[in-house]
Amino acid sequence: MIDYIRGEIIELTPASITLECNGMGYQANISLNTYTALNSRKSAKIYIYESIREDAYVLYGFAERHERDIFLLLISVSGVGPSTARVMLSSLNSKELEAAIVTENVGLLQSVKGIGVKTAQRIIVDLKDKIQTAEDADMISLPRISTLSAVAREAVSALVMLGFSQNNSQKIVAKIVKESPALSVEAVIKEALKRL
Repeated sequence: MIDYIRGEIIELTPASITLECNGMGYQANISLNTYTALNSRKSAKIYIYESIREDAYVLYGFAERHERDIFLLLISVSGVGPSTARVMLSSLNSKELEAAIVTENVGLLQSVKGIGVKTAQRIIVDLKDKIQTAEDADMISLPRISTLSAVAREAVSALVMLGFSQNNSQKIVAKIVKESPALSVEAVIKEALKRL
């Protein structure tokens, strides 16, 4: 089992990373929060989750061990697969997800694309006792990130990689960028995930 990979960042998009380690390139799916954490770096250490199925072998990468821990808890819930967990960790950071579960904030969990009332309630019931951070479960405000070039194009590309259609992604991103031209690519994607 791979615990982590440390290497040079060859390619980094809001949805995936390719790391070169000892002459081998490893591609891993990542969340938007991991992308933000690694965006300005040339090398990185990412924690890995290996999803091995009959038809695919997929790596998921995380900038922090805590994010991987939350991901593992999420996929332990019936009805929540790796793709859904990654969308959740792209919409909210791991501390916000933890806080939402501990405070039983069904509404916040439902704000994530693909999470309905029943799934949100199941996540809370299944995970509340497993999360030990009840002391500091205050909602954490989203960080402001500096604006990147070609924000709209990068946001659409990331949404398509996350499984959304090109047309819908373009329409939503165009509307968001028109409403708030100063948003970073991460902020645009997070807003799009709420609207798609």
